[in-house]
Amino acid sequence: MIAAPGALVARLQDRAEQTGWAAEDLITRRGHLRVSVRTAHEDLFVWRFEDLGARPDQRRATDALTLPMIVAGPAGTILYMNEAARSLIGGRPRHVDAVLGAAPLVSGRNHTLRTAEGPVDCLLAVVNGPGGRREIYLLPASASLPPSAAQWAVIETLPIPLLKVSRTGEVLAANRSARALIPVPVPQGTRLSDLLEGLGRPVAEWVADVAEGRAAAGPQFLRGRGEHQDWFLRVTLTLAGPAEDLHLLAILDDVTELKALEAQFVQSQKMQALGQLAGGVAHDFNNLLTAISGHCDLLLLRHDERTPDYADLIQIRQNANRAASLVDQLLSFSRKQNLLPETFDLRDTLSDLTHLLNRLTGERIRLTLDHDPDLHAVRADRRQLEQVIMNLVVNARDAMPDGGEIRIETGNVLLPQPVTRDRAVIPAGRWVTVQVHDQGIGIPPERLPKIFEPFYTTKRPGEGTGLGLSMAYGIIKQTGGFIFATSEPGRGSTFTIWLPAHDWPDPAPPVPGPAEGAVPRRQGSVLLVEDEAPVRAFASRALRLRGHRVIEADSAEAALAILEDPEVAVDLFVTDVVMPGRDGPSWVREAITRRPGTRVVFVSGYAEDDFAEHKAMVPHSVFLAKPFSLQDLTDVVRDQLALIGAEAVTPDDAPAPPDGRRSRSAQPSRPPPHRPGTAP
Repeated sequence: MIAAPGALVARLQDRAEQTGWAAEDLITRRGHLRVSVRTAHEDLFVWRFEDLGARPDQRRATDALTLPMIVAGPAGTILYMNEAARSLIGGRPRHVDAVLGAAPLVSGRNHTLRTAEGPVDCLLAVVNGPGGRREIYLLPASASLPPSAAQWAVIETLPIPLLKVSRTGEVLAANRSARALIPVPVPQGTRLSDLLEGLGRPVAEWVADVAEGRAAAGPQFLRGRGEHQDWFLRVTLTLAGPAEDLHLLAILDDVTELKALEAQFVQSQKMQALGQLAGGVAHDFNNLLTAISGHCDLLLLRHDERTPDYADLIQIRQNANRAASLVDQLLSFSRKQNLLPETFDLRDTLSDLTHLLNRLTGERIRLTLDHDPDLHAVRADRRQLEQVIMNLVVNARDAMPDGGEIRIETGNVLLPQPVTRDRAVIPAGRWVTVQVHDQGIGIPPERLPKIFEPFYTTKRPGEGTGLGLSMAYGIIKQTGGFIFATSEPGRGSTFTIWLPAHDWPDPAPPVPGPAEGAVPRRQGSVLLVEDEAPVRAFASRALRLRGHRVIEADSAEAALAILEDPEVAVDLFVTDVVMPGRDGPSWVREAITRRPGTRVVFVSGYAEDDFAEHKAMVPHSVFLAKPFSLQDLTDVVRDQLALIGAEAVTPDDAPAPPDGRRSRSAQPSRPPPHRPGTAP
């Protein structure tokens, strides 16, 4: 029955020992056979011989089908051809490549069929079955291979969704598979353009082009409008039938899931592009605000409350600070904000925030909190997370002009495997969730996907910037979490934050201080590298006012040229991070090979995290975010210079505080022990 059975047995058994299972499809004189083997226990194998040829009743049914059909195995071996296929092709080919070529077998694609009488154009309809088996139906690619009227009764039972469409676009018939696929009734006479709409061109125009031969048969992606959700089909149209009954044959393929993935990708790309735009705008504004607020600080050094310009200068500084706050929100959305993560208990944070939240919501709204008593710790920027909660609560308040209840719930979630939600994949692991529920007017479904986009708001002009939710989105994403919104118009909305759960860290050792007797430096020589002239002018004047000697450079290349002179003494580098040409970390790494031990202050309008890896390669460096004030700049320069020449002591030698306890900054904010029966 099987030629060379020993080689087959040895081959399959070796593969089964490696993978646990192996199988091969064979063609013998008696028919088509699948031999499979599975390991059972040590040297014990279970063998199975399966006849892949159609059963007599199935063979009679498929032979009666006047539409040519081929059954192929996973490797392309032809397992069966019905009578129509055998008559059309002629002979007994063993592999589909011998009949259809090596091109991929895809439904709706034109192929040239190799037959004994010569090449014949056909349209493929492929149905994937179990074990990699495929049923390949050869549909007419033109009127040269017409299905007769009687053949539609056979097509009715095919597992391929098919429509018979008139040349003017009316649906004449839909087979059983098509009716099951399309979620709305398709009565005879329905116009295809009323049922589906084109994504790139009108359906009626496409149908007319194919019917008149102006366009070759090929697929189009079409969308159907559903009551709750759109659905998508890939539709291939081709002319079919005899001259007296010439019509269009439509092959349908459900691509709703594919289009959903495409929409997810487009949305993520859109949010990424908006984030990059917001981050770039914020960076440029931070440079401008640094110059504005900095020169304002310089003017305030020469003006006090008795001068007539003092009030105007204070207004300039206050509005510059407001602008800086707005830029901060843009950076939050673009995930380029400076975060100061710490490990803490959300219950404590929300408890401390309750008084402020009650003031924000007013007397007509009731605020309730519901905590998991065993809530895990989280690691985030506490101040920024508080801002996120406040934004969500304010958003909930504005949705309830007549009052109601806002409920904040916290809980632990253990995901044994990744979960997909709203086009995002939440990894498996331990999570802490925060839910903010309201009883407001809700968010319409068509607006829900846009609510985290910057400057998108449903409020009237003057009532909001449209940055509150986008800022929350950016902060949560930068923290490593997720934020989702669900809503039902007229019933309220729920915003859910997912944050990774963290264990409490061990107490940190005390920070080494200067050795006893070390004299901190008060003034020094500073190399200031900044490509923005207004920022450089302000910073230079501010440092000179504090007694420092300042050497200015407008680029990394100019700074390195200055350092080539060994007579130029420099104690500290103050440099922008992002500059034309070489960036800050790049030129500093080269400079410290010539001037080892030089301390560094990096300044940037972007987040420190953006170049944390490069900064870690530069010893004795700190970061100062733009926009910075005169006091911010002079303080960080003073602190860096104070460490020059001060020899560090080891943690074991560091003196303890007078009370013998560690300083508060050196210990994590661990919650107090929770006693059963008490509120956490």
